[in-house]
Amino acid sequence: MKITGVMIPKEEIREICQRLGKEITQDYQGKEIVLICVLKGATVFLADLMREIDVPCEIDFMSVSSYTGTKSSGDVKIIKDLDDTIENRHVILVEDIIDSGLTLSHLLDILLRRNPASLKICTCFDKPERRKTEVKVDYIGRQIPDEFIVGYGLDYNGRYRNLPDICTLEISGQEDIDE
Repeated sequence: MKITGVMIPKEEIREICQRLGKEITQDYQGKEIVLICVLKGATVFLADLMREIDVPCEIDFMSVSSYTGTKSSGDVKIIKDLDDTIENRHVILVEDIIDSGLTLSHLLDILLRRNPASLKICTCFDKPERRKTEVKVDYIGRQIPDEFIVGYGLDYNGRYRNLPDICTLEISGQEDIDE
């Protein structure tokens, strides 16, 4: 495996965060929000995004898994649940990347059963051509082609999260990938 190039430089990522922060600020004037970060990949995006939001906000974290090895099982398991209740609160689920939408769809069902006042989705990157289930994404940083990417919190086997840019990764051999 090797990095083959920069798809999105850090300067463009900064612009994405600024734009999304302004949109969220405008939509939630006079309200308080809870940003829920899906661990681990979205942590870098959450940190940059929340600094661009100019309404009161809290953060919370969830860790979920639907993978056995590199393939999605379709069954979402909560590894780390929220620390606080979201009942009657305005919630934005913050994701790093949305591709098939399967895990996200199950996670939305779980969160909606907790009766938030509203629930929206914000993602830094979107791969709509990989979508296997319909998911309404309210805030999209940028649509990207169906390439395997790393950096800015996104990883391959735990590596490359610290890269400041979004880079394409070439996987060689028999390695099986399902982002």
